[in-house]
Amino acid sequence: QVQVVESGGGLVQPGGSLRLSCTASGSIFSALVKGWYRQAPGQQREVVAVIAGDGIIKYVDSVKGRFTISRDNAKNTLYLQMDSLKPEDTAVYYCKFGSTWGQGTLVTVSS
Repeated sequence: QVQVVESGGGLVQPGGSLRLSCTASGSIFSALVKGWYRQAPGQQREVVAVIAGDGIIKYVDSVKGRFTISRDNAKNTLYLQMDSLKPEDTAVYYCKFGSTWGQGTLVTVSS
């Protein structure tokens, strides 16, 4: 029984945009802290953006001004809008609700 479903990854040219989506069952989506993480080849998983229950949002410095995290409580969905993508953004992106991870979606930024 799949409880977290990610979508939206793919291949995009530098400077392009993608929007990642992550839909979870109600009990999982209700976690206070929701976030996006990424893992590039040969590197450790790192936090990209998190949103707390009170709406406070934090981004890793490398994506500030380019990425936007948001949530739609009515749809139990978390989003990551990624603009001005760079090759160094290439990674598998994971959503996380509390301690529950999504399956990951690959984002490749290349010309």
